[in-house]
Amino acid sequence: MLKPLEICILAAGKGTRMKSSQSKVLQTLAGKPLLGHILDTAEALQPQQIHVVVGPEGTQLQDAFADRDNINWVVQSDRFGTGHAVMQAAPFFSGDAPVLILLGDAPLIRAATLSEMVTTEADLLVLTVKMDDPTGYGRIQRNNKGQVTAIVEDKDADAATREIQEINSGVMLCAAGLIEPWLEQLDNKNQQQEYLLTDMIRIAAEQDFKVETLMANDKVEVTGVNDFVQLAKLERSFQQSQAEVFMAEGVHIMDPARFDVRGEVSFGRDVRVDINVLFEGEVVIGDAVQIGPNCIIKDSQIGNGTVIKANSVIDGAVVSQDCSVGPFARLRPGALMHNAAAVGNFVEMKKSTLGPGSKASHLSYLGDSLIGENVNIGAGTITCNYDGVNKWQTKIGDGVFVGSNTALVAPVNLADGVTIAAGSTITSDVSADHLAVARGRQRNIPDWQRPKTKSDIKSDKKPD
Repeated sequence: MLKPLEICILAAGKGTRMKSSQSKVLQTLAGKPLLGHILDTAEALQPQQIHVVVGPEGTQLQDAFADRDNINWVVQSDRFGTGHAVMQAAPFFSGDAPVLILLGDAPLIRAATLSEMVTTEADLLVLTVKMDDPTGYGRIQRNNKGQVTAIVEDKDADAATREIQEINSGVMLCAAGLIEPWLEQLDNKNQQQEYLLTDMIRIAAEQDFKVETLMANDKVEVTGVNDFVQLAKLERSFQQSQAEVFMAEGVHIMDPARFDVRGEVSFGRDVRVDINVLFEGEVVIGDAVQIGPNCIIKDSQIGNGTVIKANSVIDGAVVSQDCSVGPFARLRPGALMHNAAAVGNFVEMKKSTLGPGSKASHLSYLGDSLIGENVNIGAGTITCNYDGVNKWQTKIGDGVFVGSNTALVAPVNLADGVTIAAGSTITSDVSADHLAVARGRQRNIPDWQRPKTKSDIKSDKKPD
């Protein structure tokens, strides 16, 4: 039976190469902080405790993850190396629990890899990977029997050691009760003048403890982030892998290099996604949905057979079956489109319901509105829902026809079958099947003289 596990995440790095006032581990990948990825993976292992070592500015991290109550935040006031960081957390470790050490800036480590580590027999287990170019990484040094004898940091390595391609990922598992004695034997006699966690490998090997390695299958999962160039490369690698998973499940992604998910998205069958589409938050896409290029869909549900045309933004909305959205449409939180409803170019909906078969084809704003079935909203129609203090609702019944360039001043109620003449400003309720005309009387003035420029006026004057 496996012993209860404790996890220690090192997240105290300054991230100076980021040149940002924000902690490095709060920089986002796929819309989630780097540390958030690690915490999610750690929690999947169901440890009895998660310790996160942070720097003096650690309150920034604690505030960002205030909703997680299973974290023991440990402050490393002075940054004297990775070994020193773990020393700060060691007093909180349970003596009978193995400790898994993770890095807060390596967000894509897989739970499956860590699960394999936890079930591997060793006193000290190091996760390694082979790099074509291992520059900058600690090398795994072995004796002539293939046994691990040390990890040599790049700055401390000689020419022969630098030729080694197997590198330390920074992830290791220490047997229960052994980590604290090893930490006590660390010193800072190296070029960095830091207490390096990697020195524990040499100490354990010299004392004949069982030191083993586990080779990661994919170097991406152990890749760390030190600057925005590395972050961008990791982002694209992650998005590519997500796209490949969805394509394997039957989603037609036109170009996986221009596909982004920053949250959780589920797809039905026969979905087609064009280029530069971004999914954020919780998104559910039904069957046979077509999504055009350059769209953003956030925290929304899209029903079967719906077509989302180019350059549309859908945020916090529910779009039912066989609807048409866009191009250049915007659905804001609280927008609900019933079956076969349509909004066209430059139409904005906010906290409004558009009934079955109803349409607003272009250039309209529908805010705080309840719109019935088979309603036609003409171009340039706006619901005037805000009086400067309060928001008011517009109610439109079934079969209503709203002419172009109409202003509906809420609160107002248009009953079933109403027709609104183009160019009207409606300020009071309209009864069923009535025609409402609310516009100024037209006057045609004969012999109208158009305004002239100053130069024209001067030329019209007769000479003295």
